[in-house]
Amino acid sequence: MTIQEMKEKKQEKGYSYAQMSELSGVPLGTIQKIFSGETVSPRFDTLQALEKLFAEPVMVREEISYQVRGQGSYTVEDYRALPEDQRVELIDGVFYDMASPSFLHQKIAGEIHRQIANFIMERGGNCQPFVSPVDVQLDCDERTMVQPDVGIVCHDDKIKKWGVYGAPDFVLEIISPSTKRKDCTKKLSKYMDAGVREYWILDPYQQKLMVYFFESELCPVIYGLDQPVPIGIYDGALEIQFEHIKKWVEEE
Repeated sequence: MTIQEMKEKKQEKGYSYAQMSELSGVPLGTIQKIFSGETVSPRFDTLQALEKLFAEPVMVREEISYQVRGQGSYTVEDYRALPEDQRVELIDGVFYDMASPSFLHQKIAGEIHRQIANFIMERGGNCQPFVSPVDVQLDCDERTMVQPDVGIVCHDDKIKKWGVYGAPDFVLEIISPSTKRKDCTKKLSKYMDAGVREYWILDPYQQKLMVYFFESELCPVIYGLDQPVPIGIYDGALEIQFEHIKKWVEEE
């Protein structure tokens, strides 16, 4: 297998250099030099190790098979030490791989963020909306760091230069088949326990929105995308319109 073929396999499988190093046993610096072209003639045993990595399905994308330490023991320090090109979330000491979002995913997140931001700006509100990627140290501990697709923070002391320290008031996740289980179970529990006031789970392909307003007795409420949906923390004064999003999904 040539280096070019390995590059194509790397892109196909979605591996980062750090993941390749852990799964193959080849030092991270050696891999980076080979793939950047700095090392022109790699050692034969190094090439063999990399070929074996690409020939075998050794990794599940949602939960990373880290081997240096056991899953459940990782910390925010480990999270911040990862290479910049490696997108993961840390939940209760476990790393979860995050594939790059699709264009439609980001388009939907951007549209919902736009509507929220316009509402807040037009009324001179104090809350601050954000769109992924923004680090959120959800529990203010050293074992969880997530990146919600869209969020609203209404307490300035939670906003740090690097991200958000503590629970946002509002969080929205746009699910895909690979993240559905995590977003609908693990994150639902984490957000509720951390003190998030309202959590939306949007499934664009089924055109369904689940709204968990934890301060309401009616929870969850399920909506289609054929109607505006009120955000509970604003007592219904802010409604998100989905007509454009519905059209984009149907055209996909």
